[in-house]
Amino acid sequence: MPEFLPSETLPSGKLPQHLLTRLLQKHTQSTDPRLLVGPGFGEDAAVIDFGDTCLVAKTDPITFATDQLGWYAVHVNANDIAAMGATPKWFLSTVIAPQHMATPALFDQILGQIQQACADLNITVAGGHTEITTGIDRPLVVGQMLGEVRADRVIRSSGLQAGDALLLTKGLAIEATSIIARDMADHLRSDGWAEADLAEAADYLTQPGISVVADARIALAAGDVHALHDPTEGGVATALVEMATASQVDVDIKSPLPVSPLTVRLCNDVGIDPIGAISSGALLIGCPADSVAAIVSALADARIAAARIGTAKESVGDIPRIRLQHGEGWQPLPQFDVDEVARLFT
Repeated sequence: MPEFLPSETLPSGKLPQHLLTRLLQKHTQSTDPRLLVGPGFGEDAAVIDFGDTCLVAKTDPITFATDQLGWYAVHVNANDIAAMGATPKWFLSTVIAPQHMATPALFDQILGQIQQACADLNITVAGGHTEITTGIDRPLVVGQMLGEVRADRVIRSSGLQAGDALLLTKGLAIEATSIIARDMADHLRSDGWAEADLAEAADYLTQPGISVVADARIALAAGDVHALHDPTEGGVATALVEMATASQVDVDIKSPLPVSPLTVRLCNDVGIDPIGAISSGALLIGCPADSVAAIVSALADARIAAARIGTAKESVGDIPRIRLQHGEGWQPLPQFDVDEVARLFT
C-alpha cells in the first residue's frame, strides 16, 4: 500500500524540513561507495570519490530574480561548491524562456551573463541546454556546477562541533536587498526613497556581492574550519537550522546580528525580517575558538567583513535547539516556512 501524503499545496520556496527528510529517506538510497556526500538536509553539494581528489557537484535554479539571471545562476552554484571546501571549475546550464519572450536578444543576454560570471571566477562553460516553451511566465535558468577538492579537504555543513565558534561574513539579507531594490523600485520611490539609495541597494548584487567563493577560500587558508554553509532561501535563520540539524548540535546566537543600516531600512519599509530573507553573499563558518581571530583578520585584509555570531553546544535533545539572545535572556530562533522575499511576491 502506498504511503499516505497530504494533498494540499505547499508554499513557494524550499520544501519543509520534515517533508524533505522523509522524501530523501524514501527515494535516495545509494549503494555506491564512491558517493561520499549524497542527498541530505543541510548539505550544500554532492561529493564523489575520484581517488586523491573528489568531484563536487551542485544544481540550483534561479526562479525569482528578474534580471541578471545568468550571472546569478553561476554565482549561487559556485557558492555551494565553495562551501564544500572545493574550487568551482565547470558550469552547465539549462536556459528556458517562455514563447512570448523568446527573442535572440534574450538568449544572447543570458548566455553572455553566464560567460562573464564564469570568466570572473575562472570557471569553464562546459555545456548545457536551451529551450523555448509554454506554461511559464518568465525565463528560468537551472545551473549545474562541478568542482574539485582534495579528498582530505572536503568540508561539510554537518561538520560543526560542540564548542565551535560560528562566524558570519558580510551580514544578513544581502541578496534580498538587491532583489527588493530592483523589483520594487517604483514602490520604494513612492515611499520617498532617493535614487542614490535605491542604486546602492540594487548594487548589493556586486558590492558587497552575492559570491562567497573568496570568503570560503580565505577562511580555509587562514584557520581550522570544521563547517561551512551558504545561506540562501529562508536566510540566515534557515541556514542555521540546516547547519545545526545536519551537525546534531545546539547553537546559541548572540544579537544583534550584523546587518547594514540600508538593509534594515529597506526591510522595515517592505515589512520583512532580514534574518529570514534570502542571503547569498553571506557565509556561515564553523571553527574552533582559537581560529576565530586569524580567520576574521584574513577576511578583513581582503575587505570582507566577518563577525562571531554564536557558539555550537552539545545537543540536549533529539531536535537541535537554536536560541537567539534577547536582552538578558534567550528566545527560540524565528522560523520561516517561506522566504521573506518570496512572501513579498506571492
